[in-house]
Amino acid sequence: MLAVLLLPGALRAFLPALIGRSALAMGGLALLLAVEDSTGSYTQAGFATAAFGMANVVAAPWRARAVDRFGQRIALIAMASGQAAGFTALALSTETDRVADVWFLALSTVIGLTAPPLGAAMRMIWASLTTAGDQRTKAFSIDAVCEELLFVGGPVIITAVIVATSPGIGLRVTAAVVFLGTVAMTSSPSSGALRGTGRGVTRGDRPLRQPGFARVLTVLLGVGAVLGVAEIAAPAVAAQRDAAAASGWLLAAFAGGSAVGGLLYGQLNLKAGVGRRLFVLCVSMGLAAVLVSQLDPLGLFAAGLALVGLFLAPSLITGYLIADTIVPESSRTEASTWINTSVNLGASLASAAAGIVIDRSGAWLALLLVGAIALALAAAVPFGRLRESEPPAVHAPDRCELG
Repeated sequence: MLAVLLLPGALRAFLPALIGRSALAMGGLALLLAVEDSTGSYTQAGFATAAFGMANVVAAPWRARAVDRFGQRIALIAMASGQAAGFTALALSTETDRVADVWFLALSTVIGLTAPPLGAAMRMIWASLTTAGDQRTKAFSIDAVCEELLFVGGPVIITAVIVATSPGIGLRVTAAVVFLGTVAMTSSPSSGALRGTGRGVTRGDRPLRQPGFARVLTVLLGVGAVLGVAEIAAPAVAAQRDAAAASGWLLAAFAGGSAVGGLLYGQLNLKAGVGRRLFVLCVSMGLAAVLVSQLDPLGLFAAGLALVGLFLAPSLITGYLIADTIVPESSRTEASTWINTSVNLGASLASAAAGIVIDRSGAWLALLLVGAIALALAAAVPFGRLRESEPPAVHAPDRCELG
């Protein structure tokens, strides 16, 4: 699977893309700690974090459309510049006395609105460098695995920076990471070749207008819901057993399972169509959530979470492959972003509901219910539209076609 990294131009774009994408893994925690340190209020810090998250989700499709239209170099650098400026301004605000709380909310919103979709952009680069089929699946797999590892290591790194210096420095480091990573990625030849359409995408080419795509997003809502509940249930179960320190290990087991799943998925030579794969993965994830809801010993619960995570990265990879199959090339960055948005929305909604269920009945019921929901939503897989075993070949366009 690592052979895809040796493709001409791959590492030159992929490594700086990972650096830039780590800002998303670090930014939320840096923002939370900086606002709390300045205001002395976790409530205010929570509001700022929520403003950042909601703005990021709401603006995601429009940012992706801008990349499809204007090309990666112009659009992504503009967004990264805006987000870096937002992080820097927030750092200055948290270090200044008597700043009105509304400024923290406003700057957090700016940071969310301007987050560059580096993951979706990198998948477009992978699509231009690889041939459809096993090679592209391997590329998407290693991309997903590395992204999982970013979200394991990112919070640890930024916490260490903040402990050693200050929350304001943590925000400045995040600003530097997103800006420098984006500039380095977009200066690569493979990114620069994706210059965009130069015009708006026609209504008929929009991802949500492609037959079956909305149903795929519905299925992935269930995947996101399991993700959201698992992230709430893990610390709740640890606390119930007077083992709060085990929370990190439980979440690491979940993330580690996802990384292993992504690696295995990239190695398998699967013949089933992408629609059937998505159905099997989502059903398996739902069943695993139901199973883990019945596990009581902490060690078995950790193993169960790893089993649930095993299907997370492959489900996302399959979603990206489906987007590559049924969405016109002119709007594939937007399509990839919709995949992420659906999963994030499912996770956010489920996290809110899980807290209520856990307080009243325990984590086991939250996991049982979300497993059943994922199983029900898996029925939305559009088999009739996704019979082909692999997406059609998409060759890297000539430079003259991109002008």
